[in-house]
Amino acid sequence: MLLRSIEAIMTAGFQCAGCGEWNETGVDSSAGIRQQYVEDCQVCCKPNVLQVSWDMSAGEYMISAELE
Repeated sequence: MLLRSIEAIMTAGFQCAGCGEWNETGVDSSAGIRQQYVEDCQVCCKPNVLQVSWDMSAGEYMISAELE
């Protein structure tokens, strides 16, 4: 029997807390319904602390960003 782990990376977006530009990021659904990690803005390079939560009723991730 072959067991495989299915990991889904979903594309999502967040607005940089520093410059206000929109960024794309990948959310790993295997990491749970609540996640927190740091990702640099693709425009101004400032580190953003991303709070990610799964909204089950809408079927999507909600992301908030604040500067580190």
